Amino acid sequence: MTVELICVGTELLLGNIVNTNAAYLAEKCAGLGLTCYFQSVVGDNEERLTMVLNTAMERSDIIILSGGLGPTEDDLTKEVAAKVCGKKLVMDEHSKKRIEKFFAQRGKEPTENNWKQAKVPKGAIVLDNDNGTAPGIIVETKNAKVILLPGPPNELIPMFEESVTPYLQKLTKEVIVSQTVKICGAGESEVETRVIDLIDKQTNPTIATYAKTGEVHIRVTASAENEKDANKLIKPMVKELKSRFGNEIYTTDVNTTLEKAVVDLLIANNLTFTCAESCTGGMLAARLINVPGVSDVIKSGYVTYSNKAKRKILGVKKTTLQKYGAVSPQTAEEMVKGLKLIAKSDVAVSITGIAGPDGATEEKPVGLVYIACMVKGNITVKEYHFQGNRAKNREAATSAALILMRTCILEYFSKMTFGKK
Repeated sequence: MTVELICVGTELLLGNIVNTNAAYLAEKCAGLGLTCYFQSVVGDNEERLTMVLNTAMERSDIIILSGGLGPTEDDLTKEVAAKVCGKKLVMDEHSKKRIEKFFAQRGKEPTENNWKQAKVPKGAIVLDNDNGTAPGIIVETKNAKVILLPGPPNELIPMFEESVTPYLQKLTKEVIVSQTVKICGAGESEVETRVIDLIDKQTNPTIATYAKTGEVHIRVTASAENEKDANKLIKPMVKELKSRFGNEIYTTDVNTTLEKAVVDLLIANNLTFTCAESCTGGMLAARLINVPGVSDVIKSGYVTYSNKAKRKILGVKKTTLQKYGAVSPQTAEEMVKGLKLIAKSDVAVSITGIAGPDGATEEKPVGLVYIACMVKGNITVKEYHFQGNRAKNREAATSAALILMRTCILEYFSKMTFGKK
């Protein structure tokens, strides 16, 4: 079955609000085995919304609209949908009572226009909204099922999961399940080259690569009658990818970020961590601190942006800065050695580079970054050349530092294990 998404709201067209509903609904519908060929964003305009909805009903089995169910005059979704579906709007007493209760619990009186939200197309299925006043609505016609959902994500998401998902599950004969394999330290073209034979032969499951900053994600997707059978199809493909990429895969859990994988690695090995950042200005520390449980491993973080800070805080030699410059492997190494002395952590990382747009020379262009990582006294310094604006270079350097940390920790314990043998 095909599904089409229509997000309603002039604020979406103007860019005042990011359209997160479309991404959420598309992912959830795909997981339910629905095929989505079209998505639209339309403003609060009766004529244009009518045109978009009429077109959708001619080509799709299910149409999901989000937004435009509010109490004001420019909230037109329900009115347009009723007209297009040939249904009369009638007062739904159940919804009216829920609206009364909603306001009473807050010690307020509903205004006259709030009762507009209690009107639904005659014969429609009404979906209760436990987080707002606008109920969801399902209108079943000969040609299509039209589902109306409120725009605020904190209302739309619970309603979809609690009411719409069970409804759609009854309509579909198969499910689509995906698992994401996350790889760090390799570019998209390299990853694709290493799996091109699998891509060329794919049927069910299918695989696709997606480039991220410093990472490549491979999504393995299978369709089957139920989730259990789909996972059986996915499992051998994930096993094959693990055999090809080994430790370059940092997780097969879509919800695990690179920084979480690094923190988990630190915790698992009882390692403490500290960092000193120049061009990234605290971004590495910030990403790590986003992870719950990081307080067990992180000791401190320093932003040593100026040469003076590098000297006074980290003990970088003045002669090193004069001879090699702040952006150099020598400075990166001395920064990480200084961290070891002042923080006495098991793992230390330093970052120094030219984020741009200023500060570059012919020998040291924008995007040049040096990152040093020390694990139990073992130091690795790497040179990077990033392409992009200031923000992208800083983001890329932060991801590179996380990847280098992970690599150095794994290599350290690999050597330890090998030595024991």
